[in-house]
Amino acid sequence: MKYYLYILLTSSNTLYTGIAKDIFKRFDEHKNDPKKGAKYTKANKPLEILYVDIFEDKSSASKEEYRIKHSLSRQQKLEMIEKNKKRTTQLLATARRNS
Repeated sequence: MKYYLYILLTSSNTLYTGIAKDIFKRFDEHKNDPKKGAKYTKANKPLEILYVDIFEDKSSASKEEYRIKHSLSRQQKLEMIEKNKKRTTQLLATARRNS
């Protein structure tokens, strides 16, 4: 099963990184379901999906999530987001068709 890694822009202008099998369901949970959304997104409501990547398994997605959260500065994350805008748009369109 494929896993999506995503970066969200939040209402406090911060970036939140996570992984999910269904990116749109998870985004909705972050926005609207306090029981299923992450603790961080309860206080910092997500506004937009800025970045998406896809992985063949949960382990690979989790490793990349860890790398992004612990190794990249905000500026590096923003540069990665900008560099991959077209690919993110394509992956989101594919994910929408498959959900």
